[in-house]
Amino acid sequence: MPHFEDYGMTNRTYRYFKGKPLYPFGYGLSYTTFKYSDLSVPTQAVAAGQPVAADVTVTNTGKVAGDESVQVYIKFPAVKGAPQIALRGFQKVHLEPGASQKVHFDLKDRDLVMVTENSDPIIAAGNYTISIGGGQPDTGAPTVAGHFQIDGQLALPE
Repeated sequence: MPHFEDYGMTNRTYRYFKGKPLYPFGYGLSYTTFKYSDLSVPTQAVAAGQPVAADVTVTNTGKVAGDESVQVYIKFPAVKGAPQIALRGFQKVHLEPGASQKVHFDLKDRDLVMVTENSDPIIAAGNYTISIGGGQPDTGAPTVAGHFQIDGQLALPE
């Protein structure tokens, strides 16, 4: 851990940690398995302040019925102070063996906001990575990932 008087967030909490967590958020056991496919995000740039729609198909690939927490993570453009990754939504679904369900998310202002190094909440212009799946991306959890673009920057009230 950094020195007690170091208030920087580097390597503290999952949002700023650069290593691989032993037990990532969303870690758990299930009696079945799930697969994610058909991620759909806007292909055209979205103006800052407009919602971003994302859809994904979740399939129970196991032999028993099960519940899955479908999680949405965002990686922000390179802005000083921005977290490495942020959980921005989840939905619980129940699926019978072999069943699939489309899950929809609308990412609004508060889902796309980051806080800069100067403590300003903004929606930054640039390329965002979205990952939807059963846990944090890059941890072995089943996920699908894509990109969307935000045009313009929008300052939000604190």
